Amino acid sequence: MNNPTIEIQEYSTKYQSKVVHLILQIQQQEYQISITGEDQPDLLEIETFYQKGSGNFWIALADEEVVGTIALLDIGEEQAALRKMFVAKNYRGKELQVSSRLLYQAFQWAKEKAVHDIYLGTTHQFVTAHRFYEKNGFVSITREELPAAFPVMKVDSKFYHHTTPFA
Repeated sequence: MNNPTIEIQEYSTKYQSKVVHLILQIQQQEYQISITGEDQPDLLEIETFYQKGSGNFWIALADEEVVGTIALLDIGEEQAALRKMFVAKNYRGKELQVSSRLLYQAFQWAKEKAVHDIYLGTTHQFVTAHRFYEKNGFVSITREELPAAFPVMKVDSKFYHHTTPFA
């Protein structure tokens, strides 16, 4: 892979099948998480589920291939849930900075929309992701510390919180 050009852009429906494929491939094949597309109906209605209020959904593209995703779900009270952060294995790491660029995009959006707190839930298997979140200012919290509006997924077992400023 010769350092492809990575473009971060807002999601549009023409990428739906590629988004679903990327996320399911990482969840099921790479991490053996027992989850299906049917368990994640938000993936079939990204525009109406995520792209409203102070929420949004972004993709990372390399030559029209979806290689990363990230979403902010507006949960009210100037808070958002970080969801669907996935990067294809070959595009992870410091060299291409896909994860960092996706997170930066979400942080910039949060700042523009006056979001003050971002929460996220993840699984214990995603150890590398835990380190990434912690390096980027997220603090581990208990499930009980989540706001009532936070949508806990059945696979979520580890939770994080980030407060402004987002940088």
